[in-house]
Amino acid sequence: MRMDEARPEAVRKRRGRNMRTARENIAAVCDPGTFQEYGGLVVAPQRKRRTMDDLIRNTPADGLVVGVGSVNGELFGPQKSRAVVLAYDGTVLAGTQGHEGHRKDSRILQLAAKLRLPVVFFAEGGGGRPGDTEYRGELDSFHRLPALSGEVPLVGIAAGYCFAGNAAFLGSCDVIIATETSNIGMGGPAMIEGGGLGVYAPEEIGPAPMHYRTGVVDILVKDEAEAAESAKRYLAYFQGDIAPQPPKDQRLLRGLVPEDRRRAYDVRPVIETLADEGSVTELRAGYGHGLITALIRLDGRAVGVLANNPMHLAGAVDGDGSDKGARFLALCDNFGLPVLFLCDTPGILVGPEAEKTALVRRSSRFLVASAKLRVPAFTVILRKFYGIGMLAMMMGALKAPIFNVSWPTGEFGSMGLEGAVRLAYRKEMEAIEEPAERKRFYDEHVEQMYQAGKALRRARAYEFDDVIDPADTRQWIIHGLNSSAAMQSSNVSRRPHLSPW
Repeated sequence: MRMDEARPEAVRKRRGRNMRTARENIAAVCDPGTFQEYGGLVVAPQRKRRTMDDLIRNTPADGLVVGVGSVNGELFGPQKSRAVVLAYDGTVLAGTQGHEGHRKDSRILQLAAKLRLPVVFFAEGGGGRPGDTEYRGELDSFHRLPALSGEVPLVGIAAGYCFAGNAAFLGSCDVIIATETSNIGMGGPAMIEGGGLGVYAPEEIGPAPMHYRTGVVDILVKDEAEAAESAKRYLAYFQGDIAPQPPKDQRLLRGLVPEDRRRAYDVRPVIETLADEGSVTELRAGYGHGLITALIRLDGRAVGVLANNPMHLAGAVDGDGSDKGARFLALCDNFGLPVLFLCDTPGILVGPEAEKTALVRRSSRFLVASAKLRVPAFTVILRKFYGIGMLAMMMGALKAPIFNVSWPTGEFGSMGLEGAVRLAYRKEMEAIEEPAERKRFYDEHVEQMYQAGKALRRARAYEFDDVIDPADTRQWIIHGLNSSAAMQSSNVSRRPHLSPW
């Protein structure tokens, strides 16, 4: 009775919402024939109010399917591909969390910790279930999953409604993948109304596109099929190396940064050109637009990329970008992924409005996360390289990364050129009465500082390791990865946990 075939009416209703069943989602993630279910015969603990036949027919597995299966076995083999998979069943009591279900997730998460297996969690459901009538012992589910943070990769998937306890599980994961039509909230309609906070339809609470903009959702997808593929793709970065895929023509990199230093450009083509073909997965693309964070492969090896985005605030580092960057660095550091910084920033965003966002603490968090990296890190300066913002993109010091190289378009300064001229020559400019003459004086000194800070001149003073042809960047990184192989292999989880934010 636990199989979908035995529950045609429940499956039909699911189809009416254009959604898959829990078992179909598990089948989409796991390699065929590899999933071993645990606790599949249990039913909801409601024997005092319902017959056993009713419970068997309508509450299979207590609404939670758990087990161990292989994910990406064709790439990584039968041992490296094993993973724990859990899926709340939205057709069973709205995917709510029952007592027996909690005992099951506790058991399977204990195995994940013991065997150091990654976890894939389909978290749809309405939170705790008030209708159970039998309880046996203390439950530790909300200890087991958060305790795995930083120990093994945790992948959370939201489809349909994900409220209360289910949302707490989801939020404990390293990455959240959500369908466009899902809703995520720490309380569902009943809880909100019960607290006197209004009456809302579930669709009004935490729509996934909104959470994509708040940074809660890392990857927004069309449907559950795409969610399953995204989960497999994400997990693969943490499972090992794969056969290299040929990159794009590296000579294309020479034309991606505009000659006009004031002109904005999209840095994503730089990342896509450097990476193995088709290997880029961007995280939190809807949030913290000043920084691009992405997982890529270079010569078949997984690498984390942080790139300033000149299309947003000219690449300045703001509070949201700082949070996004710090969290991404912690993710890479925790699981041994080398980090590539692609730098083009005028520095930290400044001004009264910026300070209202707690920027001092948030930008410093980014700087600390960068300085504390234990994995190999490499910096490539694409253009602007200024102020504290640049320090966060190079572990806090020029020689801290394995290498720090610049493209010929690179320019360096302790602060933005325009601000530096206004600060250094304030008295001289105030003494010039004629506006046109004052502007000429200003423009001349900006140009002088620009020439003094150009990459070639700074490299002669050995502030960078080299100025390179952009077309050689990929080979620099691959050689760096080869040189730091011993450093990578010695990396183990060092953090007490991986911050959910």
